[in-house]
Amino acid sequence: MKNNLQQATIGGGCFWCVEAVIQRLKGVSNVVSGYAGGQVPGHPTYREICSGLTGHAEVIQFDFDPAVITYAEILTVFLTTHDPTTLNRQGADRGTQYRSVIFYHNDEQKAQAEQVIKVVQEYYEDPIVTEVSELPPFYEATQEHQDYYNENRQQGYCRVVIDPKVAKLKKFYEHLLAS
Repeated sequence: MKNNLQQATIGGGCFWCVEAVIQRLKGVSNVVSGYAGGQVPGHPTYREICSGLTGHAEVIQFDFDPAVITYAEILTVFLTTHDPTTLNRQGADRGTQYRSVIFYHNDEQKAQAEQVIKVVQEYYEDPIVTEVSELPPFYEATQEHQDYYNENRQQGYCRVVIDPKVAKLKKFYEHLLAS
């Protein structure tokens, strides 16, 4: 990656929610919504993913500058702005496509993910069920799914589901927010 940027891939329910939170962090760029982790080869469609039959998760992939924000800081934000204790579910979204997942790009990311989960677990009563797996092929979602929250803030889903996640981010992680 140029300029010492690193890449990360995570999913925690609907990719619109995770995208809206992560793209607000200092040092994060090129946030792309997509799919990863399925058993069906080839580029799946949104409709196929929503069926739950492909095994893919809705995820985001992005670059980050570790001199500005660490991978551990990103994962801490991620694990505390969605519910990592619910298996295959976030709010009303249910199915394996909405699972909490960290797809690591190298062994260092794997070790950091496992460590952050141990630390964050202390703040949850129920066990964290976030999957930690090696990055499989990533498939970019279509354009209407990119930058969704910023382009559609007045939509009901954005106001009811995403706004509270962004507010939680602002309340607890103001020091990590981009200006």
